[in-house]
Amino acid sequence: MGSSTKSLQAVLGAPGVKGKKVTNLSKDGLTEFILSKISSKQDVKDPFYVMDLGVVVSLMDKWIRTVPSVRPFYAVKCNPEPSFLGALAALGAGFDCASRAEMEAVLALGVSPDRIVYANPCKAESHIKYAASVGVNLTTFDSRNEIEKIRRWHPKCALLIRLKAPDDGGARCPLGPKYGALPEEITPLLEAANAARLMVSGVSFHVGSGATQSRAYHSAIGAAKNVFDTATRLGMPRMHILNVGGGFTVGHQYDDAAVTIKSSIKTYFGDYPGLMVISEPGRFFAETSFTLATNIIGKRVRGDLREYWINDGIYGSMNCILYDHATVMATPLACSSNRANPTCRGMKTYASTVFGPTCDALDTLLTGFQLPELQVNDWLVFPNMGAYTASAGSNFNGFKTSAISTYLAFSN
Repeated sequence: MGSSTKSLQAVLGAPGVKGKKVTNLSKDGLTEFILSKISSKQDVKDPFYVMDLGVVVSLMDKWIRTVPSVRPFYAVKCNPEPSFLGALAALGAGFDCASRAEMEAVLALGVSPDRIVYANPCKAESHIKYAASVGVNLTTFDSRNEIEKIRRWHPKCALLIRLKAPDDGGARCPLGPKYGALPEEITPLLEAANAARLMVSGVSFHVGSGATQSRAYHSAIGAAKNVFDTATRLGMPRMHILNVGGGFTVGHQYDDAAVTIKSSIKTYFGDYPGLMVISEPGRFFAETSFTLATNIIGKRVRGDLREYWINDGIYGSMNCILYDHATVMATPLACSSNRANPTCRGMKTYASTVFGPTCDALDTLLTGFQLPELQVNDWLVFPNMGAYTASAGSNFNGFKTSAISTYLAFSN
């Protein structure tokens, strides 16, 4: 039995997936599947997601193949869809949680607390108490105040000192301005943690979400090794965990990052005995695993310009345009107006604007985008919509992002 077959069986039996219908997709069968869901909806034309478990399995296979020594702790904030979390858990992932609610969601799937890193450097005291009560015993810090909170409410918790990465790697969303100890703060923080009788087990950093330049990992791993050496010089217990954070994007950027991380660990840590390397990928697993289908609810023609309104937008799944600096793409499905050619192949296109459903003019998704002539009740499909989309959507104007359904499929 091949590893992919075993992975499929594990995923299909995972909490959050088991008992749900999972449709097997033929090659290039996603459009056909979406069309079948649209035809079954009849009068109800709400937006919906399709999650491809085959993509999740292939991405985990790629991770294990390219960076086998780095264990992924998926960043739950990126997309907390329960079936997605369950699939990742079945494939062996750990989880990066930032709050009590995220820890609860992961633990509810039967994941053991030692597969969770509470990777929020600034935590509410009530959330720290919860982590202590359920046995989540690894967290991050970058300030004296955090040391005091942990000493008081969870003294058995092991710590990772969070560094500000020297380079943000051209990240789509830099994190350095908010989190990470500066070089001159490292020694005082280590001394304070040691004085509080807390165990500092290692170092974490995050070069920023959607990093585009892999060199950032090299400089950050070098900085982390300096912290390991500083702890040794201070007579502290030997560190053994290196958390290289996230920032990974599918494609050549990930390939470059994987090579850089492996070579940098070899350069700075060599044969460092007992080193455990973990990471916090989010968009790497989530982004390409989800496709969003939206219905056209309005249309206006002004000369050669076509304007369309759809039933999801900036305050819903498309918040990624604002918060994640994402660029979205759409493909048409003319299910209502052109059943003979729903994919609109060969049709003339027009410069088009696509709006979301709210009454805010900011809710504009595409401008000058080429689309064929479409009508109300046709559909627009958006690929690569799994990262920082539904997870950050709102219910503004009564359009509830949380109500968007997710259908499960598996491509080969």
